[in-house]
Amino acid sequence: MNKEISIKTANLLEDIRKKAPLIWNFSNFVSMDIAANALLAIGASPAMAHAKEEANDFSQICKAINGALTINIGTFDPYWQECALEASSLANKNSVPWVLDPVGAGASSFRNKNVEELMKFKPTVLRGNGSEIMAVSGIAGGGKGVDSTSSSNEALDAAKSIANENNIIVAVTGQTDYVTDGNTTYAITGGHEIMTKVTATGCALSCLIGAAIAVGEDKLLSTASIISIYGLAGEMAAKVAKGPGSLRMHLLDNLANLSASQVLENANIKNVWL
Repeated sequence: MNKEISIKTANLLEDIRKKAPLIWNFSNFVSMDIAANALLAIGASPAMAHAKEEANDFSQICKAINGALTINIGTFDPYWQECALEASSLANKNSVPWVLDPVGAGASSFRNKNVEELMKFKPTVLRGNGSEIMAVSGIAGGGKGVDSTSSSNEALDAAKSIANENNIIVAVTGQTDYVTDGNTTYAITGGHEIMTKVTATGCALSCLIGAAIAVGEDKLLSTASIISIYGLAGEMAAKVAKGPGSLRMHLLDNLANLSASQVLENANIKNVWL
């Protein structure tokens, strides 16, 4: 990773801790706990609010104090769908950056419809695994439920296509993570395979991306940077964890204790030409 990117990645971590951005989350039932705790650990301020009646208030607050919205479709029902559409519409109207996590896209027509409707309000960042990103792009293969059966490498062309067609950032996560706006693409290595054995680690990452784009002016690099920071915390956690249960604990500890100097030395982001 070049020195300039390393410095900006370390600075992003410090900025999140300094500014403690409000992140308004439509998380699913499974991910609420770890998502909120991951945000708190890294220094952000989570609000888990799903009621349609609160959408305008939270949108105005996020606009006023430079917060962000994250939407995760993992356990949607028709009411949550209605609320999320209201929230994303307001975010778009009020220029509040927001993240869409299309959990299980391709697994059911209901999930596909949710994604189709939400994409109309132009998420700042779309973050998913390989199968989810390919499903969003209309390519066959919806994965195994909410698990991915396609690699991030296989989904990269789909990610670039979505980014170009919608003028958004797409992050596809896997063994190598890619973040692209269709023109510039960053590749991030890090993390540990045991992270896939802890439910909702990807959902938590989507919420952390919300924190990154709330404070970072360069939304593309900020997205790549927070993915790298999260992967580094996961690597460090895996070194001392005895299994998935303790990994979760150590992951949160490392998000809280990770220093800017550790990020500067160990984060791994490359600008790739593909």
